[in-house]
Amino acid sequence: MTRPAVDDGERARAGSELAAVSRALYERGWMPGTAGNLSVRLPGGAALITASGRDKGDMTAADMVVVRADTGQEAAPGPLRASAETTIHSAIYRTTDAGAVVHVHSPYATAVACRTGHRTRLTSLRIERLELLKGLGLADPARTEVPVFPNWPEVPRIAADVADHLAATPHAPPALLITDHGITTWGHDLAQARNRLECLESICRLLLLTGSVPPAQGKEG
Repeated sequence: MTRPAVDDGERARAGSELAAVSRALYERGWMPGTAGNLSVRLPGGAALITASGRDKGDMTAADMVVVRADTGQEAAPGPLRASAETTIHSAIYRTTDAGAVVHVHSPYATAVACRTGHRTRLTSLRIERLELLKGLGLADPARTEVPVFPNWPEVPRIAADVADHLAATPHAPPALLITDHGITTWGHDLAQARNRLECLESICRLLLLTGSVPPAQGKEG
């Protein structure tokens, strides 16, 4: 398989941007410890993603791994391993025109994912009327349904679910939740993906404050 060629200057620029956003999200408590992962699509079929096992508050441009955008396969052997959830990023790149993907464990979205998700089947979070929906770039900013995926132990299985869902619903919102896990958003660049993350995290906070999220139900069956 041909490895994507990556310009060193482009890699350094993208790596610095990823590191800066990672540190900012860590400071907000959304990427505690080594949790969470960020990536950007690069020219030539590649993507740059945060390395596995690195403290998100201390990341630098050197803490990134080049992978194939469509498969998540690492472009070349090296001392760092790509994030364990790289296949979810590649599922999004493969089925959308996203230029960047953000996955974090922000508290309100994670709490909503715990309440609305199911261990073995896809569910959804219906959101209506809230002004912040306009920040998601929806065709209809009055309402949307954010998918909530089962948190399978095998990450490629989650990625396959995500790819199937996005391929079948091309007008789905640029966001998803994973049961008991966290939130993922994407956009044409890292700034837009982060803005959408902030909007959806705020929406989840409002839903919890207003009692608009039903109490957690049994997740088996």
